[in-house]
Amino acid sequence: MGAVKTKRMPRAVREQQMLDAAVRIFGQRGYMAASMDEIAELAGVSKPLVYLYLNSKEDLFTACIRREAAALTEAVRAGVRPGLPADRQLWDGLRAFFAHTAEHPDGWSVLHLQARTHGEPFAAEVAAMRAEIVAFVTRLVAVAAREAHRDPDLPEHEVAGLAEALVGAAESLAAWANATPGTTARQAAATLMNFAWAGLGNLMRGRMWTPPAEPA
Repeated sequence: MGAVKTKRMPRAVREQQMLDAAVRIFGQRGYMAASMDEIAELAGVSKPLVYLYLNSKEDLFTACIRREAAALTEAVRAGVRPGLPADRQLWDGLRAFFAHTAEHPDGWSVLHLQARTHGEPFAAEVAAMRAEIVAFVTRLVAVAAREAHRDPDLPEHEVAGLAEALVGAAESLAAWANATPGTTARQAAATLMNFAWAGLGNLMRGRMWTPPAEPA
């Protein structure tokens, strides 16, 4: 058996081929268990070529995180149509999020499980993506809430906290949906809307829950 023979193709195409293989191996086997030999074999290239293009296992994993994070963020943004009511925008964004994570389970595993558990700088890459999505949701909730209240000074920390809670719930629900056969993106989005929008809807109408008074 000789070295893997590869057809000549543009570097960018070959690199994406390697990233496809790496995402699959990292997502299914985990970062520590994944080997460059497996990735090269799945990509149909030699291991030295993987190192030539992507330098090291760490750099390859970072490239996978960045690509999958950009794809997820773009999918959510593309799914939301400006000008619709806030609940429709949130619904469309959630459907896009759950559809993407369902269609790319290995990519979601890389982002949600692997990158977060293997230290810096991997966790920082995912944190940057998450911060962008939280900021996007924060703006969506803030505009709707301030319009409903006719109050341009609605506290930013209130809105930001809601966005953090919503994104965290979506992340956990995506992991559950991918592990639960038969769960569709529409069902997952509807579950979260039913859980979250009742509270957000009350906020829009000025009906906020307040904790009971502390005993004297």
